[in-house]
Amino acid sequence: MTKFLIAGLGNPGSEYSNTRHNIGFKVLDALAAQKQAEWELQKYGHVSRFTHKGKSFILLKPDTYMNLSGKAVQYWMQKEKTNLQQLLVVTDDLALPTGKLRLKLKGNDGGHNGLKSINETLGTQDYPRLRYGIGNDFPRGRQVEFVLGNWEESEKEIVEQGIQSAVEAIIAFALEGPGKAMTKFNA
Repeated sequence: MTKFLIAGLGNPGSEYSNTRHNIGFKVLDALAAQKQAEWELQKYGHVSRFTHKGKSFILLKPDTYMNLSGKAVQYWMQKEKTNLQQLLVVTDDLALPTGKLRLKLKGNDGGHNGLKSINETLGTQDYPRLRYGIGNDFPRGRQVEFVLGNWEESEKEIVEQGIQSAVEAIIAFALEGPGKAMTKFNA
């Protein structure tokens, strides 16, 4: 059975729960809820598992904080014996409009500390990632406040729709392959 490690990036702790930076956690929470999969606290994070149409999914929400995400991802890749093509990192992206998705097979960190940590730890940028747009409507010099800020009430519907699309994109990535998933979700 083919295994996929799906790592959603975010920061642990209730103070970060509804921030833009934690959209990776929110997407994985929605996927686990849809598949009625329970979360368990394990080494380097919360882990949830389910199988779907002959594929095994391991969901990981690292508890290492964003800038050490690579440590958790590397540990779980080794533990589950998954390769880079079986890894999908779900992360927030300032360069995309709120709720828009972009599935990529590789790429630089774009200034994202979680991706920077994963790139450094794995020694490569060649792994799939699902970027979730959080917009960039903030005054100059206020990026950190924006990223670590909560969603606006006016954004909530778009965010929820984006989360559902991201859940579908993750399933499509595993079942149909990255090419078809990119065609479908990178509109």
